[in-house]
Amino acid sequence: MSSRRGAMSAKMKNIFRKSLIIVFLLALATTSSGYSADTETKADDTDSVVDFEHNLDDYVPAKKKYNFYFTYKIVHPWWDAVALGMEDAQKKYLENGIIITYEYMAPNAASYEDQTKRLLQAQEGNYDVIGVDVADEEKISPVLDKMVSSGHKVMTFSSSDAAPGCKRIAYVGNTHNYRDGADLTEALCEKLEHKGKVAMLVGSHGAPCHEDRAKGAKDTISKYPNMELVAVEYDNDSIDTAYELTIKMLKDNPDIAGFICCNMSNPVGTARAVTELGSNAVIVGMDHDQDALHYLKDGVIYCLGVQDCYSIGFDTLQVAVKIADENVPGDLFPEKTDESTTIIYQEDAAPMLEILYGDISQ
Repeated sequence: MSSRRGAMSAKMKNIFRKSLIIVFLLALATTSSGYSADTETKADDTDSVVDFEHNLDDYVPAKKKYNFYFTYKIVHPWWDAVALGMEDAQKKYLENGIIITYEYMAPNAASYEDQTKRLLQAQEGNYDVIGVDVADEEKISPVLDKMVSSGHKVMTFSSSDAAPGCKRIAYVGNTHNYRDGADLTEALCEKLEHKGKVAMLVGSHGAPCHEDRAKGAKDTISKYPNMELVAVEYDNDSIDTAYELTIKMLKDNPDIAGFICCNMSNPVGTARAVTELGSNAVIVGMDHDQDALHYLKDGVIYCLGVQDCYSIGFDTLQVAVKIADENVPGDLFPEKTDESTTIIYQEDAAPMLEILYGDISQ
């Protein structure tokens, strides 16, 4: 079983059951817009925001038992959603007589030092594959190179890959964080009619997904001469820190017209601060935090880019099995397995809240 060493909690089971119908409800949205790996599409042109209907592919595992180790940036609901996909794949393998056990561990605060320690400990264990959601591209990539050179099978997954040229075997997750940042910022710029001051909360220093989204945002803003990025801050994936930073930025620049939030936590802290101060600043951000979805429903947040965490988890386990069997990227799996992001708007918030959280409050 996973690091939770057993079945899903009752709450997560409930979320899983309810999530199965998201395919149908979200397909009804008529005015959302979304992004896939190669093109930006309307949400009503896609099957769903998150794909919960998965089956194992035709690959026949070489063994009957596998043991994996996965570590990620920080304990957070985003990675709980990834875990749901992993647990679904684990169950389906078990139905085929394949037993998969795995650790799924992370610190309470993002830290490349902690991640390095966990990786070094993992290589002393009896794991078929070690997987990591990279906390800091510059610091962690050399660690992965050494692990691979010493004979360990290493992959990356989730939201952040290693540096280009890293020896890790494969990556499963978001390959378009730059584009996500650019798309969200473009939506903000259009809402602001391409003029005004904006500020940005990035997330964690060195986290590839956060830094790439920030770069996409900066490049988009630079296209418009009447827009100005007046402040950039790092909240370290903390809602409270994001709140405090937003308060400070608004006090320093009361005429900020918009905020770009590059992770799942900072839209919540930013929305809280904007509401408290009575600002009319437009907020765009990432993912499906329950409070963020409420702020989206209430119009405080303008739009959110929701990643398909479930597919990330499911596909990660399938690729790990193939890597454990001595396979390399090629016909069986690509070096990078891309997962989708869809931008959702106010009208999408209520069905998301009901299905993901059983939340029908008005």
